[in-house]
Amino acid sequence: MTKYVVITGGVVSGIGKGITAASLGALLKARGYKVTLQKFDPYFNVDSSNLSPYQHGEIFVTDDGAETDLVIGHYERFIDECLTERSDITSGRVYSNVIASERAGKYDGSTVQVVPHITDEIRAQLLTPDDGTIVIVDVGGTVGDIECNPFLEAFKQLRLLTGSDNVAYVHVSFVPFIEMSGEQKTKPTQHSVKELQNVGIQPDVIVCRSDYPLEAGSKKKMAAFCNVRQDCIIENLTTDNILEIPLELEREGFASAVLRKLKLEDREADLGKWEKAVYAAYKQEKERKVRIAVVGKYVEMHDAYVSLYEALKYAGYDLCVDCETVGVSSDKINDRNAAQKLAGYDGIIIPAGFGERGFAGKIAAARYARTHDVPCLMIGLGAHAGAVEFARDVLGIHTADSREFDKKTSAPVVCEGSTVFKKGAHLTKAEEGSALCEAYGSREIYMRHRHRYEINPDYAGAFMKAGLAVTGVSDEGFIDAYELPANKFWMGVAFQPEFNAKVGDPDKLIRFFLGKCL
Repeated sequence: MTKYVVITGGVVSGIGKGITAASLGALLKARGYKVTLQKFDPYFNVDSSNLSPYQHGEIFVTDDGAETDLVIGHYERFIDECLTERSDITSGRVYSNVIASERAGKYDGSTVQVVPHITDEIRAQLLTPDDGTIVIVDVGGTVGDIECNPFLEAFKQLRLLTGSDNVAYVHVSFVPFIEMSGEQKTKPTQHSVKELQNVGIQPDVIVCRSDYPLEAGSKKKMAAFCNVRQDCIIENLTTDNILEIPLELEREGFASAVLRKLKLEDREADLGKWEKAVYAAYKQEKERKVRIAVVGKYVEMHDAYVSLYEALKYAGYDLCVDCETVGVSSDKINDRNAAQKLAGYDGIIIPAGFGERGFAGKIAAARYARTHDVPCLMIGLGAHAGAVEFARDVLGIHTADSREFDKKTSAPVVCEGSTVFKKGAHLTKAEEGSALCEAYGSREIYMRHRHRYEINPDYAGAFMKAGLAVTGVSDEGFIDAYELPANKFWMGVAFQPEFNAKVGDPDKLIRFFLGKCL
């Protein structure tokens, strides 16, 4: 029988429930258990593909091409597993499935209702591995939100259907500290748990997010009023580095409490890679330092590039380098001010994106990096900008442009691809002896893509004649990677290497780039 851990959140949103779920996955995996995670989100978008980065952060792409919530990236990085489209379920998908089933006559004329049809469909989306894998379910939203009610009802029934030893309920809550009175307040958590109990869910473990250590009296009070064992009140302090959280939760006995509830053996945890990562994070402050400019459209929103920032951190830890990233808006860069905006950085990354806004700024940043020999990694739309820049400035094709923005351009350096949308992991064939091949140590590279347009192979000959090496080609013959051997590092890639980074296993290309910035 599959074991489930259902994690809910209370009091306020954005307190780190997803990181708590990912950390639990890491702790269970460190004990030798197989683990997977699923996010159930109450919003009515069918998936994350059309969500604004300003509202929801980046869209994380899985190997199978699913466009998912950014928290799926945290799950993958923490448990070192590749997840799938089954890992990100929304109300939009659930309701769409139910409506499609009703239209197909699958309910035999029954009146379709939230209970049982929606709740049954929610549970139907649960993974049911038969190999002993523990499924951690992260329920989006906050207890008390009207949108969450069908999910809470569905997961309340889960324990009745699978048995009390096969489901553990974890509630993540916020314990505020009132500066004026110098008191910790447990009442918000008490009320949040009451809301949960009213639905029919009694939490087995409460994880308390706080900026200050929990007082003994606070733990005792929450245990009494929330009907939870005191050793199942888990402190989760605010930290400067999220890689510390699994270690903190291990010291608090979080995984042990969950395993006890699931009637599973509490094995010794091997947390060596986490201890090494945290040690490196603090050691690097005494070592070398590099400053990287991230020239993008959405730099005001940190979460819009969270996988990139995490990938740079992991690469920095591996190199014992303190990697400082600074967002530079591509809207505010042009050829006249690029030197002023980008001077003083050891490297430049021009990340992926969509839309014409800021594209001219990305071209200006690529030109500055090329002409000033600043190491530069251009990703996705950034690689398109670099290709257009080279065609205009070096090849002298002043009308060079992307068909994404100019359908009638006479010089489509970036053109339509062979598919409507290229998503997920695809093969790139790397050129022997190239920096790309050196970075990955292989000529066959499977990386994740998310783009509609491709760098036009019709310009490959002109590029190479002018000194720009085409070093990666897709199965369809499009240019997946190019680099300028005359520079320290000036490379564009169609794929997004940041989605490949894991804790203790940085992406090799981003690590290679960072090494060139030293």
